[in-house]
Amino acid sequence: MHPVIDILASLPSVIYGVWGVIIVVPFIGKHLAPLFGVSTTGYSILAGGVVLAIMCIPYMLNMLIDIFNTIPTGLKEASLSLGATLWESVKHVVLKGSIPGIFSAFGLGMAKAFGETMAVLMVVGNMINISVNPFKPGYPLPALIANNYGEMLSIPMYDSALMFAALLLLVIILAINLIFRFIIYKTQIL
Repeated sequence: MHPVIDILASLPSVIYGVWGVIIVVPFIGKHLAPLFGVSTTGYSILAGGVVLAIMCIPYMLNMLIDIFNTIPTGLKEASLSLGATLWESVKHVVLKGSIPGIFSAFGLGMAKAFGETMAVLMVVGNMINISVNPFKPGYPLPALIANNYGEMLSIPMYDSALMFAALLLLVIILAINLIFRFIIYKTQIL
C-alpha cells in the first residue's frame, strides 16, 4: 500500500481536478444533492472539499508513516515485553511519542489544501457567491488569483486588489502554520 500512497501523493493537482469533474461532480449533481432536496449541477463547494480531502489524505498519510517509523523499535519491544498488549503499546508508546508529528502532518495538509488552486478551480463552479450551502458554487481565493492575474492588470487598482488577495491568502496560511506550531510546542512539553 505504501507505493500506492506515494504515487497518489505525487500526482499533479490537475489529475485530481479531472477526476473530480468526471466522478465527483456528476455524483454530487445526480445522486447526493437530490437526497437533500437540492437541485445543482454538481459544481459546488462540496465537490471542491471532496477533491481536496482525497488529494491531501495521501500527502498526510505519507508524512504519518514516516513519523510512525521514527519511533524506535526497541521502545515498542520494551513495552510489549513488559506485558502490554499490541494495542496498549501502539496507544501508549507509538501514538504518544508521535503526537507532535501527527499535528505537523495535519497542519501541513491543511495549509496545502488552503493554497491549492487547479483541482478546486476545476470543480467548485467559479461563481462569485457567498453562501453557507455546500451545494452552491463558490470562488476560492487561489482560483480568483489564478483566473484574473494575467488578464486584468490594465485596470487601475485591480492588480492591487489581486495582490491584497494574495497577501490575505498568505496571512491565512501563516496563521494556520503558527496555530499548529503552537500546538506542536505544547504537545512536545507533555
